[in-house]
Amino acid sequence: MKVVLLAVLVLTLTLTGCSSSRDRDQARDMRGSPEQMYQQAQGYIDGGNFTMAVQTLRSIEMRYPFGAHINQVQLDLIYVHYQVGDQDRALTAIDRFLRLNPNHADLDYVRYMRGLVHLQLERNAFQELVGIDRHDRDKTYAEQAFEDFRQLLDRYPDSTYAADARARMLGIQSRLAKYELEVANYYMRREAYMAAITRAQYVLENFSQVGEVEDALSLMVRAYDALELNDLRDDARAVLALNFPENRLARR
Repeated sequence: MKVVLLAVLVLTLTLTGCSSSRDRDQARDMRGSPEQMYQQAQGYIDGGNFTMAVQTLRSIEMRYPFGAHINQVQLDLIYVHYQVGDQDRALTAIDRFLRLNPNHADLDYVRYMRGLVHLQLERNAFQELVGIDRHDRDKTYAEQAFEDFRQLLDRYPDSTYAADARARMLGIQSRLAKYELEVANYYMRREAYMAAITRAQYVLENFSQVGEVEDALSLMVRAYDALELNDLRDDARAVLALNFPENRLARR
């Protein structure tokens, strides 16, 4: 028993020593000129060690708040906070950068990152928490991300990030349309047909470029039919047949 306890003690001391050694190495890494520390931070980023990158960049920010690298340090902090999933700090860094640097050349990047962070929050809000995908979850973050990308395109239509922002906006519109259709189907199951139609119309009016339009039109055909509003049903069916002729409800 004494031999076992001794072995455990030696192992514990060894691990503690290794940990202390790593801490000393990391502390030593975060000393030096701002240029040296910034190069260390870039090495961490290139190597995917975003936790150490955050520590090093924050150390530069605290020690050299008026240094030549400070704007780039703050831009890198936005990126690494996003990479480690620290959305609160990422948004704080983004909003501060926008406030303090209204004419900076990289504001398109900052607004693009703001959209990405809100998308990350939207995913985390339900899907990653419970492990399933539902479209009837809170849509606040998705709407905010859409607005971020919209502002990016309005202000910087020729930005490097514009094409990706447009693609992401379509994806967001699809998710928002699915949200509206989930609510519409909820009303259909409860025979609240006019409420369901209102939701479907919202999809047609606001998300006309996404595939969920077909489902919205189909729902309207069924809802008007249930209400025996035959003229409106036929109008909805005609639009459905024109745009989605293979849909079974498009055929009388």
